[in-house]
Amino acid sequence: MKWTFLFPMLVLATLPGWAQTDSRAPWGSASDIEQVYRGQKVVFDTTSGTVAGLTSVLDRASFLSILNGADPVENRIVVVLHGGAIPFFAIRNHAKHKDLMRRAYSLSVGDVVEYRMCRAAARMHGFEPKDIHGFVKMVPMAEAEIVRLQQEEGFAYMR
Repeated sequence: MKWTFLFPMLVLATLPGWAQTDSRAPWGSASDIEQVYRGQKVVFDTTSGTVAGLTSVLDRASFLSILNGADPVENRIVVVLHGGAIPFFAIRNHAKHKDLMRRAYSLSVGDVVEYRMCRAAARMHGFEPKDIHGFVKMVPMAEAEIVRLQQEEGFAYMR
C-alpha cells in the first residue's frame, strides 16, 4: 500500500522542473522554437471600431508578412473590413486617422496585404466606393468574401 503511494512521487521527482526551487516557475521556463513560415494565406475578419483594435490587426498582419518573408507570390494576407472598421477608411475621416491610414496603406504597397471592404456595410454607414481610400477594394459582402477565400482559395481564418 505504501509503495503505490510512493511510486508516483518518485516518478514525478524525476520529471524536469519538479525539483525546481523557484515557486514562481515550478516547471522552469519555456523553450524557444525556431520556425520558418512560408506560403501562408490568411484572411483577417476585422470589425474593430477602435484605433487600438485596428492597430492590433495591422500589427499582426505586418508581423505575419515579415515572418513569411514578405513575398507577394507565396504569401497573401487579406484584411476584410466591416462593422466599426469602415469609418477609419473613409476619405472624409482622413485628417482624423491620417497616421493609421498611412500605416494601412504602407502595408498594402508590397501586394502582400490587401484590404477588402464590405460594400453592404459601407452603405449602411453612408459610404459608397468613391468615399473610401483607393487602396481598398469593395466586395458585395464581408462574410461571403471570407467564406469564399477559405473555401475556394484555401485561406486560414483569423479574427
